[in-house]
Amino acid sequence: MRTFIKSWIPQCLRILKSPCRLFHGCNRLLTSQIVSYYDTVNQCKKELPEYFNFASDVLDEWSQLEKDGRRPANPAFWWVNDEGEEVKWSFEELGYLSRKAANILSEACGLQRGDRVIAVLPRVPEWWLLNVACMRTGIVFIPGTSQLTAKDILYRLQASKAKCIITNDTLAPAVESVTPNCQFLKSKLIVAKGSRDGWLNLKELFAVTSADHKCVKTRSQDPMLIYFTSGSTGSPKMVVQSHSSYGIGFATSGRYWMNLTPSDTMWNTSDTGWVKSAWGSVFAPWICGSCVFVHNMPQFKPAVIAETLSRYPITVFCTAPTAYRMLVQHDLSSGTMSVLQIIDDRGAVLPAGEEGCIAIRVQPRRPFCMFSEYLDNPEKTAASLRGNFYVTGDRGIMDEDGYVWFVGRDDDIINSSGYRIGPFEVESALIQHPAVSESAVVSSPDPVRGEVVKAFVVLAPAFVSHDPEKLTHELQQHVKKLTAPYKYPRKVEFVQDLPKTATGKIQRKVLRNQEWGRG
Repeated sequence: MRTFIKSWIPQCLRILKSPCRLFHGCNRLLTSQIVSYYDTVNQCKKELPEYFNFASDVLDEWSQLEKDGRRPANPAFWWVNDEGEEVKWSFEELGYLSRKAANILSEACGLQRGDRVIAVLPRVPEWWLLNVACMRTGIVFIPGTSQLTAKDILYRLQASKAKCIITNDTLAPAVESVTPNCQFLKSKLIVAKGSRDGWLNLKELFAVTSADHKCVKTRSQDPMLIYFTSGSTGSPKMVVQSHSSYGIGFATSGRYWMNLTPSDTMWNTSDTGWVKSAWGSVFAPWICGSCVFVHNMPQFKPAVIAETLSRYPITVFCTAPTAYRMLVQHDLSSGTMSVLQIIDDRGAVLPAGEEGCIAIRVQPRRPFCMFSEYLDNPEKTAASLRGNFYVTGDRGIMDEDGYVWFVGRDDDIINSSGYRIGPFEVESALIQHPAVSESAVVSSPDPVRGEVVKAFVVLAPAFVSHDPEKLTHELQQHVKKLTAPYKYPRKVEFVQDLPKTATGKIQRKVLRNQEWGRG
């Protein structure tokens, strides 16, 4: 699987031109105590806790961090459909609504801890609420795909001895046709706008049910989920997952494979009936505090996938190998990521390979996730617009495949004898020399060229005693070999440290002002 993904990632990215991660990239340190604790359990550095419940020990903890302002302003759940409807929940809202759902299961449906519930629902928000509600009550959740037939439903009801089934209007007739043969079934819950004879209506019950609910105390090895296998050899078999197996087990994959953080938004296209939906749409993202994104698409459409990736701030995307193949084979060139371009000083889009300003299209439609304006600063707001674009202040180049290569900040660009030089490329070359520990490149006044490249260099300890003149020449020749020769630093100054912000970012502006005598 990993080999397959690696081979397809470049092609997918070239077509999608999307900033999201398809399960690749470097590992990032997550400081959350929630993830760190359960990660150490997975690594056998700590014993498995005797008691564990994903709803109270993970989701409610994220809710508290959210209240305390220690989690980014990112939804916990974000659902959209093709009709333009949208649902967004914070972890606090998810907790409130799932407690209501828990009371509905216990009070209206008459279910108790250890009872089993079959849920056959498409990608609707209620599926996630009921999933969490079952965790809160200790009820065992049994997902099923919406493609199940009446025969499939009958088999699952009889085999599992489920006391409740939850579905929608579409599958309700199939359920009704088999319920006379299901002696253990006690209640039927429907997710629909209108009432149906013989069914409890979830939406109606939500309006009259309290959110006052105390989560049960479940042991780590208590059953939480049951999935039916595909039945490739004989009838489908029931596979039990405990509260800890998924609730703790996916801390490692979420952290190290998907690189998830509380700032991420993850979209997994899996159907709710498949185990991948539990992996990628519940446990891995939520244990890392990420946002679960859902697009309720009846059918997989490559054009819709690409448009969704372009429109919403999705950072991690997960789908099946077959879907990646469809995306690669489909022509997605029109409109994909057209919110992002390289433009000139007049706002015209530049061809591939030409350096310009990295800009985001705001006309005819401004991206909904962009800020509105600089408050009480109309001049700054006007200056940030150029033609149909918002200018980011970054310089870059777009290659033939649609990748954008960062050159430097607009105000950091050095204009030497008509050559525009970005400091980032020179710094990248310098850092590859063993003598260089850190560097910062800025413009410096020159009577002939107007300005030239100057490098401030912090030496590695082993090179501090080297001859400065010889080392300067060596660094200049080194840069000439790695970049265009005109970009090499004509001036080099060795310093003990570089000015930085509180977060460790090098302040080129301080050095540039120093060179130009601007205080």
